[in-house]
Parts: sequence; C-alpha cells; structure tokens
Amino acid sequence: MTTNTTADDTTTTTTGAFTFTNWDEKPVAGSDGGARIARAAVTNDFTGAIEATGTSCEYALVYTGEATGAFVGYEFIEGTVDGREGSFVLEQRGTFSADGITCTVTVHPGSGSGELAGLAGTGSFTARHGDSTVPYTFTYDIG
Repeated sequence: MTTNTTADDTTTTTTGAFTFTNWDEKPVAGSDGGARIARAAVTNDFTGAIEATGTSCEYALVYTGEATGAFVGYEFIEGTVDGREGSFVLEQRGTFSADGITCTVTVHPGSGSGELAGLAGTGSFTARHGDSTVPYTFTYDIG
C-alpha cells in the first residue's frame, strides 16, 4: 500500500488490491451474438488502504459483442479506510473487452457512515481477464 497526502493534508491518494470472491451473473434480455444485458451479484475482499471483506456489489452489464461491453454498479463497503471505520458506497462505471476491464469509481455522495461520514473520493482499476486479484488507486478526502 502506498499513501500520499497533499500539502494541505486533506486529500490522500492511496493504493491496494481487491479479490473477487464470488461472481454470479444472470442474463436479463437479448441473445447470444447480439446486444444483451445481464446483472451480476459480486462479492469482493479489499486489502491496502481499504480493508473490507465480503462486500456487496451489484452490476448491470451490456454486452455489445461476445466479450465486449460496459457496466455500471454500486458496491457497499463496510470496513476501514486508512484505519477509519465505517461504511460507504462506490459507484462504478467501466468497459470490458478481450484486453480486460477498465473502471472508474466514485464514492456516492452522502453514503459514508461512522468515521467515514463525509467521505468523498474517486479511484480506478484495470483488470486482466483471469486475474482474481486486482490493484486499485483511490484518492479521497473525509470532510
């Protein structure tokens, strides 16, 4: 984990990793070979700046080809951020292709609780297919 704090000590950029512990995807509409949508219930474990086990994430996916498309999702995280306890929700938006997955995340405004009340932040990750553990970056401020 790497943590960097800006000169005004309000914004912190940090890193870590998460591991997919469960991925349950179900088709919703469309057919193989054409555009289709699916939903996925996902569970992750985070290490590094964000420490959490058994998160709950729900994705809506649109396939525009056999292995290409985009997704949006919300992930409820209960744990710690750099040692502060609480919970928050990450909004996720990304794309996927044969090359992997690219995603940006944003803390949903007002979702922080406990010592994470007032949490604001953004981050990103890039995953290669077949890797169950994915590095992330996260820049945040607790107002």
